[in-house]
Amino acid sequence: MTRKTTPPAERGETLLTVAELAALDRCSEKTVRRAIAARLLEVVRIGPGGRLVRVTRAAHEAYRGRSRS
Repeated sequence: MTRKTTPPAERGETLLTVAELAALDRCSEKTVRRAIAARLLEVVRIGPGGRLVRVTRAAHEAYRGRSRS
């Protein structure tokens, strides 16, 4: 059974790029990609084949809350 969900952009959520997250966290893009690869940061994949990665502000805040604990 496939569950239909409303895409974050249609819910009015802001989607951030890897570069934007790196700038916000004052770290490298590679550090952000490592967090994504380790599944510490929830992402939304878009585009053909899901190659483009975006992160909602809520997912970023959840990640930051876990990493500071």
